Amino acid sequence: MKSFFGRVFSTIIGNILTISIFVGFLIVLVFVSMLSTPSKNVKNDSILELSFDNAIMESQMDQSVSLFDLSKQSNTYLIDIINSIKNAKTDDNIKGISLKLDGISCGATQAEDLRDALVDFKKSGKFIYSYSNSGTQLSYYISSVADKIYQNPLGGTLLQGLSSNVMFYKNAGDKYGVDFQVIRHGQFKSAVEPFMRTSMSNENRLQLTELLNDLWGNISKSVTTSRKINDEQFNLITDSLYAFIPELGKQNKIYDILAQETDYQKALFQKLGLSKIDKKSDFDILDDHIINIDDYSGTLKKDSQKEKIAILYASGTIVEGDGFDGIQSKTYVKAIRDIAKNDNVKALVLRINSPGGSANASEEILYELQELKKKMPVVVSFGDVAASGGYYIAQASDKIYAQPNTITGSIGVFGMIPNGKKLFNNLGLDFDEVSTNANSDQLKSLTTPLSSTAKNTIYKSIVLTYDKFVNHVATNRKLTYEQVDKIGEGRVWSGKRAKDIGLIDSFGNLNDAINEAAKLAKIEKYSTISYPNRKDSFEEYLEKFQGKSVEASLQKELGTDGMKIYKEIKMINEQKGVQLRLPYDIEIN
Repeated sequence: MKSFFGRVFSTIIGNILTISIFVGFLIVLVFVSMLSTPSKNVKNDSILELSFDNAIMESQMDQSVSLFDLSKQSNTYLIDIINSIKNAKTDDNIKGISLKLDGISCGATQAEDLRDALVDFKKSGKFIYSYSNSGTQLSYYISSVADKIYQNPLGGTLLQGLSSNVMFYKNAGDKYGVDFQVIRHGQFKSAVEPFMRTSMSNENRLQLTELLNDLWGNISKSVTTSRKINDEQFNLITDSLYAFIPELGKQNKIYDILAQETDYQKALFQKLGLSKIDKKSDFDILDDHIINIDDYSGTLKKDSQKEKIAILYASGTIVEGDGFDGIQSKTYVKAIRDIAKNDNVKALVLRINSPGGSANASEEILYELQELKKKMPVVVSFGDVAASGGYYIAQASDKIYAQPNTITGSIGVFGMIPNGKKLFNNLGLDFDEVSTNANSDQLKSLTTPLSSTAKNTIYKSIVLTYDKFVNHVATNRKLTYEQVDKIGEGRVWSGKRAKDIGLIDSFGNLNDAINEAAKLAKIEKYSTISYPNRKDSFEEYLEKFQGKSVEASLQKELGTDGMKIYKEIKMINEQKGVQLRLPYDIEIN
């Protein structure tokens, strides 16, 4: 009896301690939120500084959830940054922009949006200066718009062009006894090639070569135009890695001035024509006249009109489920229905940045969007990638916007069921079974080879899904089935080529899509409202703490390279059923 009461007592104490810890966490969370820095005023003769310690996000859906990192994450999203630069163009207090982009983390089209905004800012006659210690190709692409580029003499930028490295798993599968049972439709649907081959197919090599050449062509054209370098010279600079050596970079017009950051600050001080103040250093005076993008965005008045344009942010892999990691079908179906029920919403802008995923989940989301389109205009804006399932869900639209560097298309379907029986046998594990029907063990076991009936059934399902995909595109893009099939078969296109073949309507950013939605809805005064509505951060953190997400912990344990391998394995596990997915994950650095 004594031991029984002892166990009860220890359980009660344990629960009290657990509750106390969570209450403590909640108090810390509230306290941190109360310590938010007040808005900084914009002084006369100010410089707007663009520097980014965190990845540029497009909505709260991109936020990671960690109790202790909440205060570190910026709530200034891409659209806020663009609007801030636009406002600074006509703000008499802002005399110029300073770029410090070494730490920038963003996608190729986000960089393009930023650069376009800076090009437009220069029309005001105001200056743009840039300083770099060790930059990336993407940071230099943006910075190349500057009037003067300052470079640390011991830094450099690795301007080297683009490449794509694809990992193949077939030999590993053969070695360890995993048979990747693959069925696909479309000769360019190369998502499954790593499981079937040990090198790229000719079709995959062709589409990758064209894609990279298109993307690099857009980047290099912008740089050469701004820096007044001819194409031949820029190719020599790139091939010879001249930009990595500051002196060679300066000789070849990549940089204007080699200087320490202190000298850069002195140049800004002089550019503003600031006067010395007794007992105050020039740097302290300059600091009072520099406002960062987060603070400046906080000074701008936010429109709050009754009539709304909804922005539905769809970022990540499309999967079946209810949650906020990626595009989970139930979450997005609910969000679309909430938009439909909101009488103040007059149009929808669907912002897509997705390589695709589950065919079933994609169809669920598309159906709800088609129903919504009966009530209001739907305009689509593509980010870095809108391919396969990401392109599929765009087929309930009045107009599609993309950027030349957007990766899109990939109209194709595949299915894969790994068979690891040999692997398990090699580990000393054997299997035996009984069944009631000929295919009772099919399509659900990781230790059973596909029967001819099962393989034929999956193929029919894939063909039906492909036909539905093509018909959706043909209807929405006003093309024939044959026209879509010709540019389909899983082939990936750059935004530039997508416009030429009719997969998108116009080049433009998110703001362009919002303006078009307002025009179609015939409204002039409006504000925007974002969807999906994410859960309270603390509630979401508790779910993660309880084991519903492990990626944050794995990132710390495995590091960047380890996480890449983990995500590849996770992707294999997620590719159950018929898939509408991009052949590979592409990052432009």
